[in-house]
Amino acid sequence: MADSTGPASGAFSDSQGPTSVGPSMDSPPIQYSMILDHLIGDKRTVKELNPGVMGGLPMPPKSDEQKMIERGMESCAFKSVLACVGGFVLGGAFGVFTAGIDTNVGFDPKDPLRTPTAREVLKDMGQRGMSYAKNFAIVGAMFSCTECIIESHRGKSDWKNAVYSGCVTGGAIGFRAGLKAGVLGCGGFAAFSAAIEYYLR
Repeated sequence: MADSTGPASGAFSDSQGPTSVGPSMDSPPIQYSMILDHLIGDKRTVKELNPGVMGGLPMPPKSDEQKMIERGMESCAFKSVLACVGGFVLGGAFGVFTAGIDTNVGFDPKDPLRTPTAREVLKDMGQRGMSYAKNFAIVGAMFSCTECIIESHRGKSDWKNAVYSGCVTGGAIGFRAGLKAGVLGCGGFAAFSAAIEYYLR
């Protein structure tokens, strides 16, 4: 009787053995979480994007001199100087152009019947061009400097920076003639800057 029950019990124990050794149902979520952690979690390895691998032209690493030049070109001082020079050139050209189409250039108010000489006409055109150049240079430098400061303070590059800068520039220029002129200058410059930004963007 013992011999007949022995193999049966052994078979029963063999059939129960693999089930206890096999993996449990709780292990796959742990493995999946580990995989996700390595793919999109904290353990994800950050790879450097190489333009050569991505199909672009390989770029050599930037030197310290190049980085310093880039920081200098992105500074507010450089932008203000650049706007000042650009405004000076544009204002001078605009002043010479308006003097060229003005029929009263070179005429003496004390003697309007006298015909001005070419030297007097050129002198008057030069003075008007220099006056326009100085005004445009001051406005350009003020606008660029205030816009750069506002953009650095806000941490955003949008149309609001130009509007705020236009208001500050126009208000500062118009405030010399009084409070009302300052308010009008602020509103006018802000509206003009908003229109330019809307057209450019």
